[in-house]
Amino acid sequence: MFRFFNRVRTIVSSELNALLNKAEDPSKMLDQFIVDMEKDIADVESAVAKQIANEKLLHRKFEEAVSYTAKREEQALAALESDDEALARRVLEDKNKQQANADALKQSYEEAQKLSAELKDKMREMKAEHDEMKMKKDSLKARSESAKARAKVNRAMSGIGDSAKSGFERMEEKVLQNEAEAESSEELRSLNKSLDDELAGLETSSSVDRELAALKEKMQKKNA
Repeated sequence: MFRFFNRVRTIVSSELNALLNKAEDPSKMLDQFIVDMEKDIADVESAVAKQIANEKLLHRKFEEAVSYTAKREEQALAALESDDEALARRVLEDKNKQQANADALKQSYEEAQKLSAELKDKMREMKAEHDEMKMKKDSLKARSESAKARAKVNRAMSGIGDSAKSGFERMEEKVLQNEAEAESSEELRSLNKSLDDELAGLETSSSVDRELAALKEKMQKKNA
C-alpha cells in the first residue's frame, strides 16, 4: 500500500538527478511521477475509507453487545424476582457469553480505531509529500528547460563560432595568397618591362649609330 514512500525517497535522492543525465525527458517523467503519486494516494484514500467503515461497524456491534449484556442482566434480575432461579441462571450464562463477545468487540474496535488514526496520518503525510513534489516538479521542469535551452544555444554558438573562425582563417589565407600572387606578378611585369625597355633602347641606339655612321661616310665622299 505504501510503496509510494519508497518511490518518493527514490525521486528525491537519486532518480531526479539521474533523469537530467539520461535520454529520458525530465518534464515528462516528472509528470508521470506525480500521476503515480496521485494514484497511490487514491488507493490509500480508498483503504482509509474502508478501514473507517470497519471501525464504525465494530463500534456499532460493540455497543449492541454492551446493550444486550445489560439487557440480559436486567432479565436475570427479573427472573429472580419471579422466583425462577433456573431461568435466571440460563439468562446469566447467556449474559456472560454476550459480555465475552462485547469484550472481544471492544478490543477489535480499539485496534481498528488505532489503525484508522495511523492510516489517516499516513495519508496526510502522503498528501503533504505530494504537494512538496508538485512544487519541486515545477522548479525542476523549469531548470531542465533552462538547461536544455542553454545547452542548445551553447552547441549552436560553438558550431557557428568554429565554422566562422575556420572560414575566416581560410579566407584570410586565400586573400594573403592572392595578394602575394598579385605582388609577384607585378614585380615580374615590372622586370619584364624594364628588360624590354632596355632592349628597345639598345635597338634605337644601334639604329642611330648606323645612321650617323652613314652620314659621316657620305660627308667624307662629298669632301673628297
